[in-house]
Amino acid sequence: MNPNPLLKKLGFSNNDRVVIIHADDLGMCQSTITACKELFEISGISSAAVMVPCPWFLSAAKLQRDGANVDLGVHITLTSEWKEYRWRPISTTDVESGLFDSQGYFHASSKQVQNNGNPAFARKEINAQVNKAISEGIVPTHIDTHMGAVAHPKFMFDYINAGLSRKIPPMLFRLTKNEWMDIGLDETSATIIEKFLFNLEEQGVPLLDHLRSIPLDMPDNRLGQAKDIFKALPPGITHFIIHPATETSELKAITADWISRVGDYQLFRDKEIHDYLKNIGIHVVGYQNIKSAFPISDIVLS
Repeated sequence: MNPNPLLKKLGFSNNDRVVIIHADDLGMCQSTITACKELFEISGISSAAVMVPCPWFLSAAKLQRDGANVDLGVHITLTSEWKEYRWRPISTTDVESGLFDSQGYFHASSKQVQNNGNPAFARKEINAQVNKAISEGIVPTHIDTHMGAVAHPKFMFDYINAGLSRKIPPMLFRLTKNEWMDIGLDETSATIIEKFLFNLEEQGVPLLDHLRSIPLDMPDNRLGQAKDIFKALPPGITHFIIHPATETSELKAITADWISRVGDYQLFRDKEIHDYLKNIGIHVVGYQNIKSAFPISDIVLS
């Protein structure tokens, strides 16, 4: 694949390695807010995304109002994965929507919402979450997707349009047809989305190259894992996911992977990992930089 044209727009060369250090799940619980607030203050992260349907959303939204250089996107949420700590759609209670389970909460897995969700209701929910974030004072730098739920033919184009129609970059990757098939799209849909995204890039819509994360089920040696991932990064722009949270009783009650989440917080508040990135020549940007490269003219969706 040709070098990403976004690299030059951001002032980099085709061989540069550029990373967005991105905090997922902001607002899922209180400890995510405490962690991200500190990490933004010390430039430990360059971006985060807010889960609008979650209980601590309003507190998360306040971060951007209160802090300079707080780069926040909307983490489009169509799933609720925990057993006893859950959230619902904000746009509907209609059972015909297929967006919630027998308990009235979002489905627990992406596969369940992809199988059951009515696309018209999903479109309404996606847009309601973006609008709610904006109404609470967030100026979104991007939109992305919780658990990859929108990576399906039923939801993908409405997700893209929710961003493009507001001049907000949707998190999208420069994948080939086969790569889209590897993450679950059928061949026809993968062919369509590959051509569609090529057309968007031709019009100047910023796309990313790589997605990386430290697995939540591998709590040991988060520093070593991160160094290995960063060292092996190819040229291009990488969305690097972490899940930072401070250690609280609430977090421990929600999820068994709390150790990894606390580990991510501790890792990226430490100068060592940031010095390592500089030493190996990795450049860190936020989605505000990506948004600045968004085309002024209207995008033709075809």
